[in-house]
Amino acid sequence: MSSALVVHNVSYAYGMTPILKNISFSVQKGSFYIIIGPNGSGKTTLMRIMAGSGKFQKGRVEIMGRHGRQYSRPELARTIAFVPQNISDDFSFTVREVVLMGRSPHQGVLGLERKEDGKILKQAMAFTGVEHLAHRKIDQLSGGERQRVFIARAICQEPRIILLDEPTAALDLAHQVRIMDLMEQLKNEKGVTVIMVSHDINLAAMYGDCLLLLKEGRIVSQGRTDEVLTFETLENAYGCLLLVDESPLGDFPRVTPVPRKLKLEI
Repeated sequence: MSSALVVHNVSYAYGMTPILKNISFSVQKGSFYIIIGPNGSGKTTLMRIMAGSGKFQKGRVEIMGRHGRQYSRPELARTIAFVPQNISDDFSFTVREVVLMGRSPHQGVLGLERKEDGKILKQAMAFTGVEHLAHRKIDQLSGGERQRVFIARAICQEPRIILLDEPTAALDLAHQVRIMDLMEQLKNEKGVTVIMVSHDINLAAMYGDCLLLLKEGRIVSQGRTDEVLTFETLENAYGCLLLVDESPLGDFPRVTPVPRKLKLEI
């Protein structure tokens, strides 16, 4: 299977502080690829670089077999959709208006809504289950509802790759699973390549086809969930005691942090 996105020896520093150090990996088309790692490991910086909104000093990024710098901004937006971790919602647009913004890379100079735009808009809202919120203001929604609206906007771009930076952060368990199920459905039904940053190792284990583990700007491990989520690898990356065993839900690892009070009894 060919690659949707390839990162070659990418390095990035903020001033004199290195953030990413010779990062290289490839993401297969139609896969669910999840990036994990402790705070400060460079995950968000890497996502912005892949999305084309972050500059880097060394290396290159290939998107669908082409150098990322060969893409115009509209062409890149038709290929990659990016849902960042923090999206401002202090504006008074309706849900329909927000989702329709995803059509802008496909519209002409005047940005006039076409019949085809309306059709794709309805499909994206139905897919994410937000059609009943169409005329609500975005700042009136719950966190889970807003997250699904911004994902609907990304889907409305009709991208071949979707990048999400911690889309389940600050959501309750039900909404976390719903978002992950949506991404799984997007991959399976529409063939979209999904690349996600997640702090939830167990969600990553359940949904990820391939994992990338970062620590301090370097790759610690990458591969299948059972290859990456091992006791030795995770203890080295996170610096804490963890229990890694097989999940009762399937053939994938389950990771349990060991609290200090229990650690003292071991």
